[in-house]
Amino acid sequence: MSVPTDEALRVLAHHVGERLRQGRDHLVTAESCTGGWIAKCVTDIAGSSDWFDCGMAAYSYEAKQALLGVRPQTLEVHGAVSRETVIEMVSGALVNSGASVAVAVTGIAGPGGGSPDKPVGTVWIGWKRRGGYARAEMFQFAGDREAVRRQTVEAALKGLESL
Repeated sequence: MSVPTDEALRVLAHHVGERLRQGRDHLVTAESCTGGWIAKCVTDIAGSSDWFDCGMAAYSYEAKQALLGVRPQTLEVHGAVSRETVIEMVSGALVNSGASVAVAVTGIAGPGGGSPDKPVGTVWIGWKRRGGYARAEMFQFAGDREAVRRQTVEAALKGLESL
């Protein structure tokens, strides 16, 4: 996967916004490794207040628990970068917002923090529509910290296009 440019992310965010507007949906983001970058991309689009509700950047375990309702035992057993955690993040984002669609990301952007089981570039992304089932996918991105984060934002937005 190549690293997306700012313009590519802007075009993708615009398409997501049009889709959400047409469906009369509102988006909430729950971001760990991207630190709010998805919310920044979508709010760079003029008129995003029509379809963007809010964004939560939850880096720490405590923030994931307090803002998104991630259970302590989920973090203890599976860790912050896991399918289980991202599903609880995306579900909690919907519970704690007025949005109808959510995306959540958690991962290891690097350069440190990786392990043999979860190397740098490991990212989990979750998507959910209110009243529906969460979908989660694991990605293994390459590159430096910025490259991993850019690829995460792109994958998150592409997933929203198909939700």
